[in-house]
Amino acid sequence: MEQTIRLTDWSEGSGCGCKIAPAVLDQILQASGSFSQKDPNLLVGNSSKDDAAVYQVSEDLALINTVDFFTPIVDDAFDFGRIAATNAISDVYAMGGKPLFANAILSWPVEKLAPELAAKVLEGAKLACSKAGIELAGGHSIAAKDPIFGLSVNGLVHPRKIKKNTGSKEGDLLFLTKPLGIGVLATALKRQKINDRDYRNLVDIACQLNSIGEVLGNHEEVHALTDVTGFGLLGHALEMAEGAGLTLQLEFKKLPLIDGVADYIQQFIFPDNTYRNWNAFNSKVTGVNGMELVPLCDPQTSGGLLISVGAEDKAWFEETMRLQEQTFWEIGKFLPKDNFWVQVVN
Repeated sequence: MEQTIRLTDWSEGSGCGCKIAPAVLDQILQASGSFSQKDPNLLVGNSSKDDAAVYQVSEDLALINTVDFFTPIVDDAFDFGRIAATNAISDVYAMGGKPLFANAILSWPVEKLAPELAAKVLEGAKLACSKAGIELAGGHSIAAKDPIFGLSVNGLVHPRKIKKNTGSKEGDLLFLTKPLGIGVLATALKRQKINDRDYRNLVDIACQLNSIGEVLGNHEEVHALTDVTGFGLLGHALEMAEGAGLTLQLEFKKLPLIDGVADYIQQFIFPDNTYRNWNAFNSKVTGVNGMELVPLCDPQTSGGLLISVGAEDKAWFEETMRLQEQTFWEIGKFLPKDNFWVQVVN
């Protein structure tokens, strides 16, 4: 009888939940001098903890570059490739840019996992790239003990249309474009507790391109953009608040969850890194009660965009999103800075 290969057995974490803990990452970057960047053409670098680097090449053109990779979040190799590619491309959209092309990053235990499975990963990635209108141009591979896949993606943006994660203004409303719970569903899969419907939700949502970011990049009414990945909604929202020097008020009851996620949380099925995220951010946050920390800190893979828009432009924004057939939820607003960077209210 042929043995079923479960790619998630090859990873302790999964997807963007594999990220190095925020405090540890800061320590690494500080010690290496990575925050010291002096090239005036480097418009976005490490200092703002943004989604991608942006380098100005002419008066009206800037290059976006990002790299993202992780261990398997699902067992199906094709779906793994699709999700990893969609997640990496999202960083370009989160800067308000247009993806240009991508290169693959592949680590594969070739003596233990069939090369045909790696080919399926690349096949899935090529499909995601095709849907984004770009080529998977090349890449680099190594033979190693862990299966890892991702992309380096290049994109273009006008230097005056870059959407950073630091541009929110007092009174802005905050919107989210995908429901939360990818990390919870991935954990249910890893523990073999997930049902077929919830698995399809996991894959379908994680494979939705955040292409609305390219559209929003052309509008000055949008003050800030970022995508929600391994640090969870709270971590990435916190980066926006700190970057803007404002307090973000999040309305917990307005946070959208993927269907079925609440049931898994009640069974205490969620990633261990949920607590890692909470421990990193809780001193800067007020109003979180009990298990509310799970949806807030659940590590997302290929999560939605967080979009900061002036309250006076709410009607325009909602109409724009509807015309683009883009889902969205209003989840908070930016207030003058108080004792905490994030307030969670019910």
